[in-house]
Amino acid sequence: MKPIWIVDDDESIRWVLEKALARENLATRSFSNARDANDALQHDTPQVLVSDIRMPGGSGLELLQTVKTKHPGLPVIIITAFSDLDSAVAAFQGGAFEYLAKPFDLEKAVELIRRALDESLREASVEQAPAETPEILGQAPAMQDVFRAIGRLSQSNVTVLITGESGTGKELVARALHKHSPRASQPFIALNTAAIPKDLLESELFGHERGAFTGAQASRRGRFEQAENGTLFLDEIGDMPFDLQTRLLRVLSDGHFYRVGGHQPMKANVRVIAATHQNLEQRVREGLFREDLYHRLNVIRLRLPSLRERREDIPILTRYFLAQSAKQLGGDPKRMTDGAMQFLTGLDLPGNVRQLENLCNWITVMAPGQSVEVKDLPRDLIDGGSFAAIATPQSSVATTPAPPELSGHATVPTAASMPVVAAVDSETWVDLLEAEAARMLAAGQPEVMDALGRLFESALIKTALKHTHGRKNDAAIRLGIGRNTITRKIQELGIDGAKDE
Repeated sequence: MKPIWIVDDDESIRWVLEKALARENLATRSFSNARDANDALQHDTPQVLVSDIRMPGGSGLELLQTVKTKHPGLPVIIITAFSDLDSAVAAFQGGAFEYLAKPFDLEKAVELIRRALDESLREASVEQAPAETPEILGQAPAMQDVFRAIGRLSQSNVTVLITGESGTGKELVARALHKHSPRASQPFIALNTAAIPKDLLESELFGHERGAFTGAQASRRGRFEQAENGTLFLDEIGDMPFDLQTRLLRVLSDGHFYRVGGHQPMKANVRVIAATHQNLEQRVREGLFREDLYHRLNVIRLRLPSLRERREDIPILTRYFLAQSAKQLGGDPKRMTDGAMQFLTGLDLPGNVRQLENLCNWITVMAPGQSVEVKDLPRDLIDGGSFAAIATPQSSVATTPAPPELSGHATVPTAASMPVVAAVDSETWVDLLEAEAARMLAAGQPEVMDALGRLFESALIKTALKHTHGRKNDAAIRLGIGRNTITRKIQELGIDGAKDE
């Protein structure tokens, strides 16, 4: 994490803030004037900038203007005097995150800097593009049709609707469309509209103004603003709430939108790529999806084939995923025998490429030898039983950027669970779950889904950490989720006993 810059000609203020932030284990760098800070910005950037308004070598407002021109996502906190109200107003108009009025309470100042820091880190994680957009593996004719379509669309900014079953790689194709478009140098922002609660989705899309609702202590850019001049990928568009579909239609129609709580129209220069595994035509007939929005999105439709339609790609995908899993664990890739590969090629794999990836992760961890035979595969898979239901749950996590060098498969690693081979009496725990849900509903308890979901996730992660003796990375691999995902879940759920190695 980069240091927090403090720009103030008052040495006592710099000293107090430095000491207070040091107690929070936050690195700082101080400047006595705006000129020196401006020079430093030529070759370095802070995580958060805290600047006085009135000081020699240029004002804090001038520094703010420079920062917002070069680094629009960098939070800037302006220090001003109580009597200098005009300057405070000018600071907000210039894009300041917040202002501190002298004399300020030190604890509140640190809290404010903390909030700005969280915003900066969140913005960085959202906007950071992968070092290189992965290419897509596929020799089957159905995949060659997809490649040709991406090529034909390479110089176009037209809206694209990507359809296909879950796990076929819709986000990866969206990234490829962005990479080969005139907007390739601009941001690619992905949002899973089904993974965000309805009450928050509007703010995620369009941003909000300070004070727009409880907890909105600062203005925030939405995904449309973050994707300015680039591409916005809206995954699971078929699950978007009906009332928000109207607002999205407005943006697609005239390119303007309003932040939540805002009164100033904002112009959006964004290419929209949408994706869904659902039948939008059917949802239109059922009154669940606006017909006019459907036609706005369905300018160019790109359908991704299921793995059943490209079985000849299963061997190359399997070898690739086994190599990736071995690389993560620091071992040699396991090899499928001809019989085992032929067996895999004949499976339906309803979870598509994502399910195949999960299976390869399981093989890397659980198969006894380097040469994998049919008997070494999960028993449920061999028996044709419940493997599909176990291995391919519908993920509720926002799409994440694909890691670099994923050269050639048609999906992005997600937080889906790994296959399970241990015999589990599912009726027992499912019955208990149903009974608990019924009890909570009968008692009128709110947010039953969220409460039970947190208990379920907590139990899984705690159990995995016990099996890996607290090693967080190994637990993530065993669960089939990403390292960042398990770290975030451990923090959110308050789970103790995890370690990085």
